[in-house]
Amino acid sequence: MHCQPHCKHQVYIWLKKKQSCLLCDEISDASLPLCVPCETELPWLDDQCLHCALPLPMSGLTCAQCVRHPPAFTEVVAPWRYDFPVDSLITRFKHQQQWPMGRLLAELSAQFLQHRFDEGLARPDCLLPVPLASKRLRQRGYNQSAMLAHWLGQSLNLPVDERRLLRIRETTAQQGLDAKTRKRNLKGAFAVRDAAWMKGKHLALIDDVLTTGSTADVIARVLLKNGAQQVDVYCLARTPRPEG
Repeated sequence: MHCQPHCKHQVYIWLKKKQSCLLCDEISDASLPLCVPCETELPWLDDQCLHCALPLPMSGLTCAQCVRHPPAFTEVVAPWRYDFPVDSLITRFKHQQQWPMGRLLAELSAQFLQHRFDEGLARPDCLLPVPLASKRLRQRGYNQSAMLAHWLGQSLNLPVDERRLLRIRETTAQQGLDAKTRKRNLKGAFAVRDAAWMKGKHLALIDDVLTTGSTADVIARVLLKNGAQQVDVYCLARTPRPEG
């Protein structure tokens, strides 16, 4: 079942014209529908954990969770904290079918990733979107992670494959669950097609938001077990640690 919008739909046409800023409605002075002042004020993720990108008070540190239980993925790359207005843009893209919001964030994220590549971040061999459960895909009609992956792949000239990673078991919603319960909920949920293809490859998982990292960790372990050499995670935003 392939439910992704086609590339000739209006989400692609709109972004080729001079735009008003999607945040303040002023005419954008850049090629994207976001003015420079609003882009500057986005909640850019600064000091963070070296592995999971959890916001931290200082740079160059590893969070306690990653020290106690090192994740299977090597690094999370995320431009923003999951905070206003990025959280609102993601919600409107993910749950309200406002695809220009997702396309805008993907274009900005691609610029951020290209800067990281220029600074020495290793380019992956392929981008793999986190798959949705079949029931949720039917309900929503599209996989936002797959859409992000294709936009990023187009901008960064990287291949995308949404058929190698499979979701083979339906799971309950992850929202509201702690990290331990999330991992238990995801046990046996993912598998791969053609493990020989993955052997020795550097893969990057694509998702919209990283919360506890449980989904990314479970998938990374499956990919590594099936021959991948390295797994990174590219997402739009990283949530802070819950208070209390």
